[in-house]
Amino acid sequence: LINKPSIILADEPSGNLDSQNAKELHSLFFSLRDLYKQTFLIVTHNEELANMSDRKLLMKDGQIIE
Repeated sequence: LINKPSIILADEPSGNLDSQNAKELHSLFFSLRDLYKQTFLIVTHNEELANMSDRKLLMKDGQIIE
């Protein structure tokens, strides 16, 4: 994040966090997106986080279904 990349990849970034820290991390992602115009590509099983996104793709059995 130091170099302010235009795209940030995050694979299950809040998977092992408690709910409060997960919410803070999600808030940080959206703040960075807005402040630095960064794109976040997040892979998650967290429906709450997925529903907060600008765009959501749903996969099943390795195929994009939505």
